[in-house]
Amino acid sequence: MDKILIANRGEIALRVMRTAREMGIKTVAIFSEADRNAPFVKYADEAVCVGPPPSSESYLQVDKIIQVCKDLNVDGIHPGYGFLSENADATRKITQAGITFIGPSPEAMELMGDKLKAKDTVKSYNIPMVPGTDEAIEDIPAAKEIAKGIGFPILIKAAAGGGGKGMRVVENADEFEEQMDRAVSEAVNSFGNGAVFIEKYVGSPRHIEIQIIADSHGNIVYLFERECSIQRRHQKVIEEAPSAVLTPEIRKAMGECAVDVARSCDYVGAGTVEFLLENNKDFYFLEMNTRLQVEHPVTEMISGIDLVKEQINIARGEKLSFTQDEMQINGHSFEVRVYAEDPMNNFLPDIGTLNTYVRPEGMGVRVDDGFEEGMDIPIYYDPMISKLVTHGKDREEARQRMIRAIDDYQISGVETTLSFCKFALKHEAFVSGEFDTHFVAKHFTPEKLQSSDPKGEKIAALFAARLYVEGAANKVVVEQENTISKWKLNRM
Repeated sequence: MDKILIANRGEIALRVMRTAREMGIKTVAIFSEADRNAPFVKYADEAVCVGPPPSSESYLQVDKIIQVCKDLNVDGIHPGYGFLSENADATRKITQAGITFIGPSPEAMELMGDKLKAKDTVKSYNIPMVPGTDEAIEDIPAAKEIAKGIGFPILIKAAAGGGGKGMRVVENADEFEEQMDRAVSEAVNSFGNGAVFIEKYVGSPRHIEIQIIADSHGNIVYLFERECSIQRRHQKVIEEAPSAVLTPEIRKAMGECAVDVARSCDYVGAGTVEFLLENNKDFYFLEMNTRLQVEHPVTEMISGIDLVKEQINIARGEKLSFTQDEMQINGHSFEVRVYAEDPMNNFLPDIGTLNTYVRPEGMGVRVDDGFEEGMDIPIYYDPMISKLVTHGKDREEARQRMIRAIDDYQISGVETTLSFCKFALKHEAFVSGEFDTHFVAKHFTPEKLQSSDPKGEKIAALFAARLYVEGAANKVVVEQENTISKWKLNRM
């Protein structure tokens, strides 16, 4: 494989290109008109515009992408995540065109992409499941009786769902039909598939996922877990590896279950098996994501494995370069997703220009991003600016390093989630490890970001005084006034 096309944009496109360059592989970027001047376009060996800004007219145009591959003699396509990464029909078209798809088979995507099919597929491996229905609901009165048997509250979920869409919590029998109608309607609108099922509602779960990777020779390895419980609108904001609560015994049991899930669908490539953890001991299979995850860097930091490199080598037909017995956890890692969103306004997207954009640096700090100072945040795509990652010898060192990195990250022109992430990282529930997926609902209100930090102000004042004595204070103050981000000003 001498040349690959990255069918994606932004930070993940750039991240894949860097590994490809280390491997001596040429890269081709595709881009929309909105991304013409983006860093990933400049970094690629070749770049081709595939259409206007809307993704439906550019990044999702599989026929155009295949033609680009043919024109430029591309050997393989890496889909990143999002866009075409879990599109079985697109994957089938790509492989039929004689181009290697760097990912799983379309059949595995189809099996795991439908939650009901996934549950049926893994049954024979005795994977622990949340109590509920195994088939799509067709008889609502009968489903209501099943819900009563499970016990309220219950959860209605879209079979083809994700990101919290087509999902409804039902507190009692009286609201069952109304919530069912809403869930089906949202499932149809979001996925074109109205199939829904019901499960027991796990009241205070943790969201734990296991990274697996499998080659075409039957080797499957799990690379430990990621804790993904800090979420807003059912979407992750902070991830860490390993989890603060898993025992070695539970970690091993979850890892082996994840390997069995991969084996059940003849999986090849990098994938993630997601679980709900109840009472820090009982876990249930949730779903499998048949792609690289946004939060893969924390796994790379604690394992020392370049997951993209492994993906490419697996697509070449090579065996995994390591075994399960060789895997060890090295320290602790956090990732915060830096979204152009306003935590003071229900995390709504905030569009604008990056007037100031200065990345944090230093030992144990990694920034995966796709922007530069002066660029606009496009309205057409996910509002994530970057992924800020830290690594330390233990959880506390990695946490303190992340807080420092957030303070060093200077962004102005748009509101970001950095202020919320710092709030969460310093909260006693997070520090102790005693939190779940309801962290935002339980502990966060916008007003809490406006409260001052007297201790921090005192430390800052002492530091400034020392700089003044050393003759450097004036220069530092002027520079900070010119470059400091809006979220930082709000905090001071």
